[in-house]
Amino acid sequence: MKQIKAALVILFSISVILALDRSWRFGNIRIPPPGKFLDPFQGFWQNAEGTTPDLPKHVQLPQGKQPVTIYWDSLLIPHIFAQNDYDLYAAQGYITALHRLWQMEFQTHAAAGRLSEILGPGTDNAILNYDRKQRRLGMVFAAENAVKGMEKNAIARNIITAYTDGVNACIHSLRYRDLPLEYKLLDYYPEPWTNLKAALLLRSMAQTLNMGDKDFQNTLALKLFGYDTLNLLYPDREAVGDAIVEKPGQWNFNEISAKTYSPSGAAPRQWNNYPVDEAPLMASNNWAVSGSKTNSGFPILCNDPHLNTTLPSIWYAIHLHAPGINTMGVSLPGAPGVIIGFNDSIAWGVTNAQRDLVDWYEIRFDEKRNNYLLDGKWQPVTKRIEKFQIRDKGLFTDTVYYTHWGPVPYDENFDVPDNRKHYAFRWIAHDESEEVMTFYYLNRAGNYSDFTKALRYYSSPAQNFIFASVKKDIAIRIQGKFPLRGKDEGRFVLDGTLSASSPAGYIPFEHNISDKNPARGFVSSANQYPADSTYPYYITAVSYEAYRNRRINNRLREMNKITPEDMMKLQNDNFSIKAAEALPLMLNALNSADYNEQEKKIIDDLRLWNYTYDAHLSTPCYFDAWWSNLYSMLWDEMRSENLSLSYPTSFTTIRLMKKYPNLRFYDRRDTPEKEELNDLIRMAFRSALDEVEKWKAAHPDKPLQWAWYKDTYIEHLLRQEAFSRHVLHGGHANAVNASSRKHGPSWRMIISLEPDNLQAYAVYPGGQSGNPGSAFYDNMLQRWATGRYFRLSFYRNEEEAKNQAMYTTQISP
Repeated sequence: MKQIKAALVILFSISVILALDRSWRFGNIRIPPPGKFLDPFQGFWQNAEGTTPDLPKHVQLPQGKQPVTIYWDSLLIPHIFAQNDYDLYAAQGYITALHRLWQMEFQTHAAAGRLSEILGPGTDNAILNYDRKQRRLGMVFAAENAVKGMEKNAIARNIITAYTDGVNACIHSLRYRDLPLEYKLLDYYPEPWTNLKAALLLRSMAQTLNMGDKDFQNTLALKLFGYDTLNLLYPDREAVGDAIVEKPGQWNFNEISAKTYSPSGAAPRQWNNYPVDEAPLMASNNWAVSGSKTNSGFPILCNDPHLNTTLPSIWYAIHLHAPGINTMGVSLPGAPGVIIGFNDSIAWGVTNAQRDLVDWYEIRFDEKRNNYLLDGKWQPVTKRIEKFQIRDKGLFTDTVYYTHWGPVPYDENFDVPDNRKHYAFRWIAHDESEEVMTFYYLNRAGNYSDFTKALRYYSSPAQNFIFASVKKDIAIRIQGKFPLRGKDEGRFVLDGTLSASSPAGYIPFEHNISDKNPARGFVSSANQYPADSTYPYYITAVSYEAYRNRRINNRLREMNKITPEDMMKLQNDNFSIKAAEALPLMLNALNSADYNEQEKKIIDDLRLWNYTYDAHLSTPCYFDAWWSNLYSMLWDEMRSENLSLSYPTSFTTIRLMKKYPNLRFYDRRDTPEKEELNDLIRMAFRSALDEVEKWKAAHPDKPLQWAWYKDTYIEHLLRQEAFSRHVLHGGHANAVNASSRKHGPSWRMIISLEPDNLQAYAVYPGGQSGNPGSAFYDNMLQRWATGRYFRLSFYRNEEEAKNQAMYTTQISP
């Protein structure tokens, strides 16, 4: 009997140990292994750093060549001093992984369509379907081609391999207690880093910035409305003004002729309930002012790329120093080099170029889909078998069909409600490229010629590169691999049965839009149209910015004796030209006699509003609610059970309201009456008042501005509230400070290029550490939210770094 009791005790103990050592799933909720996770010596307690960072004093790199020293400043920015390129990039890989490993791996899993390996299939297979879409769009295919392109270049191959070696050295040094908190929470371990992962990260950024298109939308709108109305509602070029480069008649090159294209040839099959792929919310600013307009007599360069505001932060600040290089700025965790930054001689920054780099080709398959028709002959498809190792479910396989044009994302096995199957997806980022070389040379550039040389390696995502130097040059160049197209070509769905449907070639590097030292004394971009009307090549995009660019240029024209502090104010400018152009027209439609005293007070406040979205104001909420209701009423024809088209842009809408007060689209479909524009404006105002009152009643403890634009949410990648942050922050999508709830300035940088006193100021919404338990996880956030900056410590030599460092890490071979 005693033996039986002892056996039962042993079995129970073993069961408890096993239960505590494994994770459990309840529905869609995964509970980490209680024993390991709560272990005070190994579990999540070890991720609590407090105010003192947990930094290694000594690190060994198995394949290192010479000693490396890393000096850490008060912001936890590493200043890496190496004696050769291999050690420099290996150290960068190691240190970045030390702080951002989980983020690096999670983002590359997302890019590669592998999230279901970590998270399971999701509710209604949502996560699996996301993974399948990523594979079907050719994200891994694109990264594989990027690696091919990089590895053909010896320098690029050495850089990316060194970085990978450094990341893996960090991974191999980790015990369970050292793992980032998210690994413990989700109960999995990091896998080895590869060059492919670095390429996936870069292609993921290309997907964020340059995968938008309106080919299906335009094709359907052409069919429904005709060519003239299409161009009225969705023009390629809006009459905004203030293009990035305006030098009429001064494009000094011989244009290469594109082929003639007729949009009447676009004849798609009937789509049902076409879903709108809304243009991603992209808003970034950069500008450089010449010494003729600054207080110092030297250029000042500014950049604030606007992306989703997330934690861990998108960027990782870093300083790289080795023979031939002394550069500082921000890197993308998972990729080598500095992406946006400066060195001893130059500074550079980027905004998104917006250009349409996607085409869809209608494919005609044979009955078994083994072949597709091209130029009158059946060509064999390439079948790519995609494998998904779904957590808790096992293996799932999918077959993606590749054609001459690219993959076919949607078919009988993976369709979307609009019946978009059997269209091939052509994307510039599928091609081989070597963008890593652009940043290798930019980091080492000493002048404008070096800057131009670096951009020759750049293909995707297309960007507006800004430049300034201590030699007092300023410049801007719109760089990417741009198809050579005739008018309207690439704007609609194309015939995939003819190889002649492809572009005639690509615009030569020398013909891409650029400007250097313009007479006005500044260059700038804010995602607006790239060039004046005399630029000879056809340009199309999902949409271009119409407001921030004008505000920036208006202010820069007015300003002289500019200081870095002046530029800080401009980066945080909350004025909305959109509101200034729309609100007076809307107010003129109201009759005060129709409203009670409280409503009249709101109207009066709107009349007195200065069109700024400052954090303490509630009046802008009424305008936003009013505009939102009016916007949807104006374009109700675009949405129904059988139709869903994106709305014309705000700029086009306001222009049509002013120029065409009797446009047929103003009449609402859901009423028997015939409405005119002023009727809709008044109806929208009433709806806005009701909407605001309902929100106030439901949220009596919150200020009104939190409803629309002030509750800025810096969200953790796992969407965990405990790891996310709320801040009160002004701005608006149409202001220079283009901040919305989950989107905004991801890195604000101002560089004054004085040769003997280079000044660098920057901030971003988060911190250097990816660990929610660290004081450096979000220590920059409040300064960012209130428009303040940090002065960056940029050391010319190691002696300066040694004298000012807060902490030091030695790396030895």
